[in-house]
Amino acid sequence: MHELLDLLKKIHDVKAIVQWGGLTMISAIVFVETGLFVGFFLPGDSLLVTAGIFARTGHLSLGTLLTIVPLCAIVGDQVGYIIGHKAGEALYNRPDSLVFKRAHLKRAHDFYQKYGVKTIVIARFVPIVRTFAPAVAGAAQMDYKTFVTYNILGGILWVFSTILGGYFLASMVPDIDKKIHQVIVVMGSCRCSPPFTSGGRTSAPSGYKPRRIHSNAPSSRTSHRSKDPNKS
Repeated sequence: MHELLDLLKKIHDVKAIVQWGGLTMISAIVFVETGLFVGFFLPGDSLLVTAGIFARTGHLSLGTLLTIVPLCAIVGDQVGYIIGHKAGEALYNRPDSLVFKRAHLKRAHDFYQKYGVKTIVIARFVPIVRTFAPAVAGAAQMDYKTFVTYNILGGILWVFSTILGGYFLASMVPDIDKKIHQVIVVMGSCRCSPPFTSGGRTSAPSGYKPRRIHSNAPSSRTSHRSKDPNKS
């Protein structure tokens, strides 16, 4: 247990990740967090802001970051979509494990029910939801061309806003590279995860089944009432 906690601390030490792994590690974490269920706990937002700060201080190339990292984010979501599409509704019957929680999947599903196809863009900015949203879209048979369009848009917006946010923040705050941990604490308090989610349930109920979601506009329910010939 102590070894696991130590590993988690190292994973969330974004300054050390950037200094040690550089572009390769940043790209790998972004891909895993957006494409594989195991990546739901990875530090996506704070890592990219830190990368922007280090780009400003000359330790990383801003142009390379803005070219490679969005591609990893986009490819990651594509992988998540394929996993969900192949698994279908059976995805929701998968048992909980160390790296998979049905509660997270349900949270992404509820998010998708509320925002529809826009989820693929909005979820980029919501930790955990961004990991599971592509699989939910795939399981719901979302139109692939629509998914790709929103995936590219969301991937570019997320990566550019976080990296450039860190870059310009570093230009305004002297020696910010020495205050990375304070910046991350502020980011953590400003995260947008709770307001976007519906309900406060923390665990998926047993036998939870998804409702199929379509990529077009929300369907309006029409009721066709047949007249009873025995009634006047």
